[in-house]
Amino acid sequence: MFEYKVVSFRESLIGDALDGDKLEKTLNKHAGDGWALKAITAADVKGRIGPGAVEGLLLTFERPRQG
Repeated sequence: MFEYKVVSFRESLIGDALDGDKLEKTLNKHAGDGWALKAITAADVKGRIGPGAVEGLLLTFERPRQG
């Protein structure tokens, strides 16, 4: 049995480049909690303020269910 977690990763795009260091830190943070990256999906990710969305990533993680 597995459990899954989906994390939206949005970044202000400067010159159409995502911040690789920030993405790497996010991946390593979740890996430290036992989550393995299952998939990365490009998507329009809604911002916290306003109705618009920006291009971003949905990170899907998987780990064995505990207990």
